[in-house]
Amino acid sequence: MSRLYEVMFIVRPDAAEEDVDKLIAGFTTSVTNGGGVVKSVEKMGRRKLAYLVRKFADGNYILLTVEANGAVVAELERRLRVSEPVIKFITVRIDEEEKRLAKIKALRGTRRKLSAEAAPAPVAAPAAEVSEAAQASA
Repeated sequence: MSRLYEVMFIVRPDAAEEDVDKLIAGFTTSVTNGGGVVKSVEKMGRRKLAYLVRKFADGNYILLTVEANGAVVAELERRLRVSEPVIKFITVRIDEEEKRLAKIKALRGTRRKLSAEAAPAPVAAPAAEVSEAAQASA
């Protein structure tokens, strides 16, 4: 069964841009050879890390959105683990989150539709009643 995953990994800051591109190309071919699809590749640039990772204070962040089965993702994680330039990675399954957000949007849409149909139009009170109520309260 094919599912949607986000794979974020951090590459050493001293890695050359061409090496990073080759690394990304290798990971995308690994996914496509396994029967998966790489939906998007986003280079987020060089950012400071929250703590030292393998003696590095910053790194180049890359985000892959992948649609594949579990075996392909396991192979991708194995390749990430043994790649020397990759200092950290995380894989998150996002299809359940997208399904949950779609359900919430559908509920909100039906609530708005129902409240618009059920709410009666506001009726203006006659001016005489308003002035009498104002005098009584004074």
